[in-house]
Amino acid sequence: MMQQIDFHIDALESMKKYPQQLYYNGKTELLKNRKISIVGSRKPNQYAREMTHLLASKLAKAGIVIVSGGAIGVDALAHKAAGSENTIMVAATGLDKRYPAINKNLISSIEKEGLVLSQFAAKTPSNKYNFVLRNELVVALGDVLIVSYADKDSGTMRSVEYALKMGKKIFVLPHRIGESEGTNLLLQESKAEAIYDIEKFVAQFACVSKEKASTKDPFLSFCKTNPTYEEALKKFPERVFEAELLADIIVKNGRIFLQD
Repeated sequence: MMQQIDFHIDALESMKKYPQQLYYNGKTELLKNRKISIVGSRKPNQYAREMTHLLASKLAKAGIVIVSGGAIGVDALAHKAAGSENTIMVAATGLDKRYPAINKNLISSIEKEGLVLSQFAAKTPSNKYNFVLRNELVVALGDVLIVSYADKDSGTMRSVEYALKMGKKIFVLPHRIGESEGTNLLLQESKAEAIYDIEKFVAQFACVSKEKASTKDPFLSFCKTNPTYEEALKKFPERVFEAELLADIIVKNGRIFLQD
C-alpha cells in the first residue's frame, strides 16, 4: 500500500529543490543506512554486467544499501545483486505502476522486502522529464555515485552532472578504448576515480565486518564449518556458484573455506 513520507530526509537537501512530496512502498528504515548509488547504461557490455553484480553484491554484504532507478540494464543488475532487502529503487512513475513492465517481478520484490520511492502521485505516467527528476533523487540519496558503464551524451551522464553539482564523489569502472566512452571521459578529465580493486573499494565503505556478515548469512555460517564441496552443493546449490564468482569462498582439496 502506497504511503507518503512525513519525515525529513537530510540527504535530499542536496537537490536543486527538496521534493514537495515523496511516496513509498516498503521499509523506510533503509533510508537510515549508509547508501551508495549505482547507475549506468541500459545496454552494458558483459564485463560491466559482471562487475556491476560483483560490486553491488559485495557492498550489500558489507552493510551498504544500494540505490538505483529500476531501469533495465545496470539498474536492474544492481538491485538484483544487492538483494531486494538491501536496495532502494526510485521510480519515475506513480507507485500504482511497475515500470518498466519487464522488471515488474523485481519491483514487486523490492516493494515487499526493500523500499521503492517516487516523487509522483498515483496514475502519473512515464513522462520524459520524470526520469530527469528520478535521476536527481537517485544521486542525492547515495553517499557516492558509481557509474559502471555510460556512453557520451547518455541519460546516465545527466546523473553524473547532478553528482558534480552536489559535490558527490564519482567512481567508475575502467574500460577499454572505444567502450563506455562517457566514463572514460570522466577519468580523462579527472572528474571520477577508477575502481581497480573491488575488495579495497568495498572495505572503505563497509559497515559490517566479514565475521559479523557471516553470522547473518546461513550459507556463510555453514561454510565456516569447512564442509565438502558436495555437501555445500546439496544444501545451497545456487549460492555455491555465486560465492565462487564473488570470491567469498575458496575450494581446497574438495573442501570449502571462507576467503580471508
